[in-house]
Amino acid sequence: MSETVIILNPKSGTGDHADAVTDRAQVLDHRVERTGAKGDGVDLAREAAEAGAEQIVAAGGDGTVNEVVRGIDKAGAFDRVTLGIVPVGTGNNFAGQLGITDLDTAFNVIEEGERRWIDLGEADGHAFVNSCVAGLTSDSSSKTDPDMKDRLGVVAYVVTTLQSMVEFDSMSLTVETEEGGDRSPAWRGDALAVLIGNGRRFAAGGDTQANMEDGLFEVTIVEDVSTLDLMGEAVADQLLGGESDAIVRTRTPSIRIEVHDPQSRQFSLDGEIIERDNLSVDIRPSTLSVAVGEGYQLDPGVE
Repeated sequence: MSETVIILNPKSGTGDHADAVTDRAQVLDHRVERTGAKGDGVDLAREAAEAGAEQIVAAGGDGTVNEVVRGIDKAGAFDRVTLGIVPVGTGNNFAGQLGITDLDTAFNVIEEGERRWIDLGEADGHAFVNSCVAGLTSDSSSKTDPDMKDRLGVVAYVVTTLQSMVEFDSMSLTVETEEGGDRSPAWRGDALAVLIGNGRRFAAGGDTQANMEDGLFEVTIVEDVSTLDLMGEAVADQLLGGESDAIVRTRTPSIRIEVHDPQSRQFSLDGEIIERDNLSVDIRPSTLSVAVGEGYQLDPGVE
């Protein structure tokens, strides 16, 4: 078993990267496994971890990263496997926040990059690295402009969803958070979206990246569309830290969302859509070992 196994999604992004990734992997004597269908990344990563791989690399977009992380989780191998990323997908937000911006940088980081232990999110047993969002639709990703995805991350999907709604279908929710080991109701009402962020694009105060090693989620509740400016990207500025009466923010290691509507609601976990009546989301501190580039910032809010 090669110490490093690359899980390659040949269909991600523009689909013209497979040969370049494979050629670099062969030079470095890394084994490449290709996905062929949704979910293959989970199985291939699990098999590689169980066979003794020390580093498993997701070559694709954010969806491929999520599948590889879930596969390592299924193998119970977070304590002995490092995640690497080659960003060749349509959305490469998570790679960007790790300081990995292109193919050459990615392979340098795989070989020589610093290893950091970052937090991992878990929603009803489903692992995620970047975000859990209530209020997104299953087609919000395909409708979102790729340039906006690169600049705003998952917030871009929320902006697109809000701006494309003919009628705003709010969710009746109770949100409970944890502080000092005690869980209590933090908010109740009608919300358009709830964003639970482990990674960047969720920090308040204008920062573009949240601290992924602090054991806390950045939570943003969009509670009232009437005071939001939906023109252009003004709504993005408000979601990313601007002042608005429609935005509620908090930080917590654990959150529970209770849906009071007659129908279940969709939740997006790094782009994977699940439906739930209620959802419990918990942080798993310092759980995932990742290879990071020089652009990685532990606490981007501090100069």
